Amino acid sequence: MNGYWMIVLCLMAAQYLFVLFSRSADSGVMLSPGKGHMFLVCNVMIVLTMVSAEIWLRRSCTYHKQAVVVCGFIVSYLMYFVLEPYVDGAQMTVMMPIMIALIYFDHRLLYSLGIFSTIFYAVIYFALERPLLGKPLLEFLLVECVYIIFAIMARTVIIRGRETREYLEQLTKSEQELMVERAISDKLLKMDALTGLYNHKSFHEYLDSLLEQCESNRLRLQLALFDIDNFKHINDTYGHWVGDLVLKEVAAKVNSMIGLNDFAARYGGEEFAVIFTDKSVQDTLATTEQMRADIAAMVHPYAGGKPITVSIGFCHYQLGDGKEMLFRKTDDALYTAKRSGKNTVVTCGLAHDDNPQVSYA
Repeated sequence: MNGYWMIVLCLMAAQYLFVLFSRSADSGVMLSPGKGHMFLVCNVMIVLTMVSAEIWLRRSCTYHKQAVVVCGFIVSYLMYFVLEPYVDGAQMTVMMPIMIALIYFDHRLLYSLGIFSTIFYAVIYFALERPLLGKPLLEFLLVECVYIIFAIMARTVIIRGRETREYLEQLTKSEQELMVERAISDKLLKMDALTGLYNHKSFHEYLDSLLEQCESNRLRLQLALFDIDNFKHINDTYGHWVGDLVLKEVAAKVNSMIGLNDFAARYGGEEFAVIFTDKSVQDTLATTEQMRADIAAMVHPYAGGKPITVSIGFCHYQLGDGKEMLFRKTDDALYTAKRSGKNTVVTCGLAHDDNPQVSYA
C-alpha cells in the first residue's frame, strides 16, 4: 500500500500545482460548481478507498491480496476519471491493477486483471469517451494494444522471475547438500569409524589447541590414557568381532561419562585418551576412578560373562611441560598401572614411586 499512497500523493500534488499555476480555462473548470463535481467526488473516493484498504489490512488477517487488488482497481479508474479531461494518455492509469500481478508473481491474477481491464476499458470507451469526448476508434485500438502488450510483457517477467526463483532454490538446495556432504566428510575424517569417538589425528589437533590455552590463559587440563586389560586374550579366545564389541561398549561408557568441555578419542588399538578441561584435579580423578569402576562392572555375555577392565594413567598438566612431557608422564603412569595388577588408576606423580598408591576394583 505504500506504493499506492505515493502515487495518490503525487496525483494530489500535481492537481494542486495545476490549479495554482495554470492559467488555462481547464483549471477553473476543475473546481467549478457545475462541472467540477466529478473531479472532487473522484478525489474524495480515492482517499476513502485508500483509508478503507489500510484499515482492512491492519485489522483483518485474511484476504490481503484481494484487498490490494480491489483497492488498486478502484483507485486506478478514479484516477482515470480525474485525469482524462485534462491529460492525454490518462488511459495508462488503468494498467495499474495489472501491475499488481507482478508484485505477487501470479499468472492467474495477471490473466484475470488483464482480460477484465481490457473489457472494462472497452465499455468506458463506447459508453463515455466516444459519445461524450468524441475520441477516435484508432485511439481506442492503440490503448487496447498497449494493455495487451503490457500483459504479455508482465507474463514474461513473471515467467522469468519464477525461473530465477526455481534456479535459486535449486542452487540453495545444492549448496545445502554440499554443506551436509562436507560436514559428513569432515566428521568421517575426525571420527573413529568403529567406536564413534574422535580419532588419533583429531585428538592431537585438539590437544595442541588446548595446550596453547593452558599456557596463555592458565586453563586447567588433565589427560587420562585408558588401556583395556588382556585385550589380545579376548580377541584370541572369542574372536575379533567380540573384541570390536568390547571396544564399542567401553568407548560408549567413556563417552557417556565425560563433560561437554571434555574430549574422548580412540588413541589406537585398545587404547583410549580423554582430555579433561577446566576442572580440579580432585574432581577429574574422581570421574576417572568412577569410569574405571563402571567399566569393570559391565556385563559381557558374549565374552564368557567375565568382567573386562581397564588400566588408566592420569596426569595434570603443569605449565611449561609441553605436549611431549605430558604424554611421557601419562604414559609412565599407564605403564605403572599395567604393571601394578591392572584395573587401576595411577597418577603421574605416583608413577615413579617405589610403592605407588593405586585404585583397584
